[in-house]
Amino acid sequence: MKAAAVGLAMVALLSACGGGSGSNQPAGSTQVTLSEYKFAPSSLTVTHGKVIFWLVNSGNLAHDMAIRDSSNKTIATSDVISAGDSKEFDVNDIAAGNYGIYCSQPGHEVAGMKGTLTVT
Repeated sequence: MKAAAVGLAMVALLSACGGGSGSNQPAGSTQVTLSEYKFAPSSLTVTHGKVIFWLVNSGNLAHDMAIRDSSNKTIATSDVISAGDSKEFDVNDIAAGNYGIYCSQPGHEVAGMKGTLTVT
């Protein structure tokens, strides 16, 4: 009986921890869904300073999210996110302005995986 109770307690603890890359969206983050070949939403608006994105790959291919400024310079790129995974992407101290977002995986941006980011 005691072993069963300990076993149940372990199952409860492990299930509360989540798995792999995590499935709990951080408080205050902006969720972006990545798939072939788009971001949803494709137009994002966030407040300047530290920005936290919650990237969810609902596609069948690996994707990432990169941010470029108005001079076409990439200022931040997330880790590559495998199909079915989710991951936090933090961008520290982003200034107000207009930016582009795109997937830096070969051929993805050309296929339409791009959008806009407005920082207020």
